[in-house]
Amino acid sequence: MTLASAAPKSTMQRFLDGVEKVGNMVPHPVIIFLILIGIVIALSAVLSLFGTAVTFERINPETHEIEIASTAIRSLLNVEGIRFMYASLIPNFMGFTAVGLMIVAMIGAGVAEESGLVTALIRKLVIVSPGWALTYILAFVGILASIAADAGYLVLIPLAGIAYLAVGRHPLAGLALGFAAVAGAFTVNMLIKPLDAVLVEFTNDAAHLVDPNRSIGLASNVWFSFASVLFLTVIIAFITDRIVSPRLGPYNPALAAEGTTTEQGAVLSSEESRGLRYAGLGLLALIAVFSLLTVPSWAPLRDPTTGDLIGNSPFMNGLIALIMLMFLVTGWAYGIGAGTMRTLTEVIAAIEKSIKNLGGTIFLFFVLSQFVAYFTYTNMGTVMALSLSGVLQSANIGALPLLLGFIVVVAIIDLLLTGAIAKWAIFAPVFVPLLMKLGVEPEAVLAAYRVGDSPMNAITPLNAYFALVVGFAQKYDKSAGVGTVVSLMLPYVLWMFVLWTALFAIWKMLGLPWGV
Repeated sequence: MTLASAAPKSTMQRFLDGVEKVGNMVPHPVIIFLILIGIVIALSAVLSLFGTAVTFERINPETHEIEIASTAIRSLLNVEGIRFMYASLIPNFMGFTAVGLMIVAMIGAGVAEESGLVTALIRKLVIVSPGWALTYILAFVGILASIAADAGYLVLIPLAGIAYLAVGRHPLAGLALGFAAVAGAFTVNMLIKPLDAVLVEFTNDAAHLVDPNRSIGLASNVWFSFASVLFLTVIIAFITDRIVSPRLGPYNPALAAEGTTTEQGAVLSSEESRGLRYAGLGLLALIAVFSLLTVPSWAPLRDPTTGDLIGNSPFMNGLIALIMLMFLVTGWAYGIGAGTMRTLTEVIAAIEKSIKNLGGTIFLFFVLSQFVAYFTYTNMGTVMALSLSGVLQSANIGALPLLLGFIVVVAIIDLLLTGAIAKWAIFAPVFVPLLMKLGVEPEAVLAAYRVGDSPMNAITPLNAYFALVVGFAQKYDKSAGVGTVVSLMLPYVLWMFVLWTALFAIWKMLGLPWGV
């Protein structure tokens, strides 16, 4: 990747350039994960031979009761391991939810992009937004995109790149901004989302070990989350404008991969304006339909038992379908209004084109799904997490240092185990009771977990969507690779982790309420 800048580079910029250069020397991501699979297979056999194991308390995901469990390293080179690798090849891939989410989201996104709706919307946003506010708007919307679970990766990140391109800024800076917002702040939001329900339930199960009458609610971290969203919006925007964009310099369209559109008009044509009006009408019609499906107490998309709309309801569990339909309906409506996509045949062609472009990514996900499955099967991540938490638990330190140490441990483990729910099922029964005995409320422990679990998502290659972001980057710079993305995201990860942890510490010391 060629980085142009007239001013002398700072020490940080030279360091990041070095990270990028070294990172881009590594092989293709598929080759990397094939090597990692070989390492996991060999290491599992060695550790299993030495009988590596740990005993711990955990929350049973089905019964939500605390149980004593023992986890040992499982070998992939014994009879059971070889059977697992042979028989689970297809189940591993089919169970990799990122693939299904990506394909479904691209059904709608492909229509929206091919019809011209995405470009027109971004240009409209650029026209109506003050230049200084665009970065903050994208960062804020990116953080809120976690309400749609993983769909934010597939929608907001590429849109941020297009938006930056439309205003003459480097599109890789937009991609980095979007990735930092969606991944680096994934556990906080201004809205209650399905993840909150699971985390709170596990927290209550752990708290009952100390006090059976002590429970927290879904909004137990709402004030801290509100503050975190605004705080992280400013941090992400500041890093983008002051560190990432200056390092990248002006964008050279010649770097783009073949077929990538790099020219954007400054003013919307009458056809484009009419298309946006049609898209707005299509969106209103979709909202009307979903209002009937969600608002009434008898609505089919509400929880059949509790009647709740937010939480573990059909509406929230199937939110990717709404995202897909939103782009599909508005994209086609825009195409009809703008004259770019009138027939159903053209819509189908746009969907086929978007799915064809995912070929390389789907193959990468196939290899990645095998690595994740093998790594999970061996229990190496669990053993490491429990070993680190055991060291921290036995440390004779105060409540706040223990909370800060807990944040660091969660961040380290997040490089290997990216699932927020799986880690909390392990950590909750250890740290919630321990800290409650030191006078720390369970709300604070959960807030600490949110801080530790998020920033590293933007830098670990084990994030299922990391490779997808590399693919997005290669559209605008065909020489971009893993090192490019890592060097772009390092400033975000470091500053978000340090400053967000500082916000947590100040919040705790001031005794501010964590939520309702």
